Amino acid sequence: MHHHVNSDRCSNDLSIFEEHLQYIKSKFTSIFPGENIMGNCVCLTFDDAYVDFYYLIYPLLKKYGLKALLAVPSKYILDSCDEISETRMGFEHNDLFANYEKGTFCTFKELKEMVDSGLVRIGSHSHTHIDLTADGVDLDIELRFSKEILEQKLGVEVDSFVFPFGKYNQEILQQAKKYYKYSFRIGNAIHNDFNGINGVIYRVDGDGLKTPDEIFGFKKILGYKFKGLIKRLGDK
Repeated sequence: MHHHVNSDRCSNDLSIFEEHLQYIKSKFTSIFPGENIMGNCVCLTFDDAYVDFYYLIYPLLKKYGLKALLAVPSKYILDSCDEISETRMGFEHNDLFANYEKGTFCTFKELKEMVDSGLVRIGSHSHTHIDLTADGVDLDIELRFSKEILEQKLGVEVDSFVFPFGKYNQEILQQAKKYYKYSFRIGNAIHNDFNGINGVIYRVDGDGLKTPDEIFGFKKILGYKFKGLIKRLGDK
């Protein structure tokens, strides 16, 4: 799970991130949710569809031939944008949602280009990027409507949902399953397949890397496997 490069929060330095992708390319096959798992595979996911994904991350995916799932909050996506890239990427992390009309997120035009490359698959990250467990949330808007917008605008099937902030409960999960085959959350556990734990796929946090292979160290992997085991035992 990643968010940004070269931002002030939830981010990675671009140079380390490229080395991170180089490492992944040398050790793993990148796959989309539901694809066959043969050998060492990794499913790269990116949350929020901030515009730096289009300008900085997508070119690296093309360079190394890597696939990625991009989780998109549909409310904040413009059809197109005339602002220059420096302006669009010039906001701090906490100001991106408030300034979405200035193109701080990828546009539908940019999303379509990336989808057509075969390297990017789109998932829903809800409509308004809200804590779904909060009072008064309209789950129909956040789950069904967001999927409908993305599918209509991009002409693709959207079968993955990423819970904003990793927040959900069993009622919300059951609602999500009506519309999506795969549900993702933050969680720092790893899986052997896309069945998840109690129906939810946990993801390893790849923001703030100090070294390109930091999250693939022996102790880290052991910890992710242990957490997955504990979660599975707890859900029985």
